[in-house]
Amino acid sequence: MTFFGLVQIIFFSLAILAITKPMGVYIFNVMETHQKPLMSVIEPIKGLSEKLSGIDPKQEQTWVEYALSVMYFSIITCVMTYVILRLQDILPLNPQKLPGIPSALAFNTSSSFTTNTNWQAYSGESTMSYFSQMVALAWHNFLSAATGIAVAIACARGFTRKIPKDAPKTIGNFWADLMNILLYVLIPLSIVGALLLVSEGVIQNFSPYPEIRTMENATQTIPLGPVASQEAIKQLGTNGGGFFNANAAHPYESPTPFTNFLSMFFIFAIPAGLTYTYGLMTKNTKQGWVLFLAMSILFGVGLGTVYWAESKPNPVLNSLPLNQTAGNLEGKEMRFGVANSALYSVVTTDASCGAVNCMHDSFSPLGGMIPLLNIMLGEVIFGGVGSGLYGMLIFVMLSVFIAGLMVGRTPEYLGKKIEAKEMKLVTLYILIFPILILLPSAWSAVTDHGLSSLNNGGPHGLSEILYAFTSASGNNGSAFAGLNANTDWFNYSLGFCMLFGRFWMMLPVLALAGSMAGKKTVPESLGTFPTDNLTFVALLVSIMLIVGALTFFPALSLGPIVEHFLLLKGKVF
Repeated sequence: MTFFGLVQIIFFSLAILAITKPMGVYIFNVMETHQKPLMSVIEPIKGLSEKLSGIDPKQEQTWVEYALSVMYFSIITCVMTYVILRLQDILPLNPQKLPGIPSALAFNTSSSFTTNTNWQAYSGESTMSYFSQMVALAWHNFLSAATGIAVAIACARGFTRKIPKDAPKTIGNFWADLMNILLYVLIPLSIVGALLLVSEGVIQNFSPYPEIRTMENATQTIPLGPVASQEAIKQLGTNGGGFFNANAAHPYESPTPFTNFLSMFFIFAIPAGLTYTYGLMTKNTKQGWVLFLAMSILFGVGLGTVYWAESKPNPVLNSLPLNQTAGNLEGKEMRFGVANSALYSVVTTDASCGAVNCMHDSFSPLGGMIPLLNIMLGEVIFGGVGSGLYGMLIFVMLSVFIAGLMVGRTPEYLGKKIEAKEMKLVTLYILIFPILILLPSAWSAVTDHGLSSLNNGGPHGLSEILYAFTSASGNNGSAFAGLNANTDWFNYSLGFCMLFGRFWMMLPVLALAGSMAGKKTVPESLGTFPTDNLTFVALLVSIMLIVGALTFFPALSLGPIVEHFLLLKGKVF
């Protein structure tokens, strides 16, 4: 661990702290007020799109109507993406004459981008045409990100609104929320982000791949394409994936230290800002800062562990005449080094992004365990755009309920009593995630169609399988990559995990929002447990770690933990 590495980490953390309030205020104004910026430019476009779509933005929806809108929209866009991928060979902007995508891979990819996962079981530059990259994939980056933010705002409305007893228990209008997020947040930010990336050398063109003659007199094909436009939204929308197989380690995706910083900054900007947005919606910004602080503590602990682990030499190589003072450099892009590789790996797995600038499969066992654990905690350490906020609110509800049991009082949150119905929904949300991860991982670990794709045996092979289903179910998209996931078994099983991990977990959240929206508020009393102080932060962090440890510790013990002790003895799988 070096001084300059720590300085870079501190600078990044301060930058995220600085953007949190302005981003939060901006999103709040867009979603909850009439003080939107650029209204004279955007409102006519929005009004025309609403008229053509038959949307009445003033017609609010109950949680059931909101959830059905999310489902209908997602199903239709998923099918559209699937069709584009299958017919890629006859669609335009395909200078490399790439064939259509096989059905299993097309299902996996359309499921992946619909759910904001961007898991890729293929090499982008040799599989996807420019048309597929832009119309199927980058287009879905906008839609899936906007859907996640919309659900988070709807959830926050349910928690914070004070609705009269006989009034409809509504949480907003999905279609209006979607349009506001797309037109006022994601598209403007992506235009600015793409221009910044282009100015730093990220490519943006429609040129055919040129062939060049190397110094060894061999021929090499140089992949090109509209990269910057996809990079901006994939990071801002915490989508992940990559135009190229090497992802953010590729010099065309991230050519400079500044683009590497921008990539990480974009990933955290909106999830961090949403915590402040939530504070404004509660009319108590301390509520938002509590969420931000809890996320920051877990981010700092995870990052410190990864940076420490990757700064250590590989004990297996100690007997060789190698200088390992720089730490474990296997699988890392030398332009970024250990510090930025550790930081990027934690940012992308904290935030449900999945973009990578290094190979997680080459991390030390403990260094690789933290990105895996970050996802297992529910992608709530800032998390995906939207999903991080509503996932954290689930843990807030659980923490308040446990605090109420400890003091022997009916738990309350924001003046609303938490009762059996709400806790059943919270429990359902918490149980779905481990079921989606552990059951298919166990099945894959004992069947031929699961084991046949492994490049490694022993505990590391188990970690590769476990990471794949964790990443898919958590809608992250990163991978250990020692596993060949482009098989029928993994394409279909991971595809269904992505869909269930997204929508099975959205439904309890929206149901919880609808239930909370209908509750009357009661004034604070001496028995009210405060949720806007450091004590609650400590309780919230503890509950998250305890739930994660109890659920996944046995699996982690068989994977990265036992691999760590074997590595100390010089055994490698």
